[in-house]
This record gives sequence, structure tokens and C-alpha cells, in this order.
Amino acid sequence: MSDALDLPEGPGLPEGYEFSADPARVDVDRVHGWLSSDTYWAQGRPRDKHERAMASSLNFGVYATASGEQVAYARVVTDRALFAWLADVYVDPSVRGKGVGTAFVGRIRDHLAPFGLSRLLLATEDAHEVYARLGFRPLERPEQYMAHSFE
Repeated sequence: MSDALDLPEGPGLPEGYEFSADPARVDVDRVHGWLSSDTYWAQGRPRDKHERAMASSLNFGVYATASGEQVAYARVVTDRALFAWLADVYVDPSVRGKGVGTAFVGRIRDHLAPFGLSRLLLATEDAHEVYARLGFRPLERPEQYMAHSFE
């Protein structure tokens, strides 16, 4: 029996971009600006709440190799054993359509694979096809899941 994971291979990042899991590289100002002003899920998110979320998550970025400028961000909330939630995935509009987003999520998924997680969940209104290419599927039994909203 093989220990290899049966993951669909994600595309590599386009030339000129690099992936990083180093939280020190994240441009917090830029990321907060993106999320709080240019997303449907985090519109108006206060800076202090954003920073608390980042502090309790694994943080990932894609950076232009020539300038070091951050062009994508995502975070993962996880117990590093059984479960993870992929959140706040954002790709700067200037690099959308170049394959950065799909490659980025693939790299995050592959980064998490050694943890031996049972599942990686996410929510999206508009990028189902991107995530499907990387092995994400609708919940098999959504009737088993519930949510509580504090809002």
C-alpha cells in the first residue's frame, strides 16, 4: 500500500511569480485593503479583526519575483491534524487570468497534504470551476452540515 496521496496535479505558477508560506512576507496593509474593499465576503472588515484572523491562521502569498510585490493572499484555519478551512483567497486584478489563482490554491493544498487532514473546506460564490480543477467537490451530504451565524 502506498502512502502517496491521490491529488490532481495543480498547474505551476507562471514564470515570474513565487509561492510563500512565510507569514512575515505578507503585506498586511495591502491584503487588508484588498479584502475590506474589493470582496463580497469581507467588505468593510475592520483592520483589528483582520489582524486577529491572520494571527490565528496559516498565511500564504504569491509574490512577483522581480519586485517582491504581493499579488495574491489566502489563509487557512486548521487544527493541523483533521480539518482545515481555506479562507480569504484573493488574487490582485492585475494578474487574474494568468493562472496565478489556480496554481496558488494548488500549492496551498499541497502544502497542507502532509498534515494528513480529513478534509479541506471552503466557500465560494463564483469560483467553483477553479476549485474543481484541483479536486474540490460539492459536499456529498450537505444535510449533515450546519452553521451558526453570530451576525
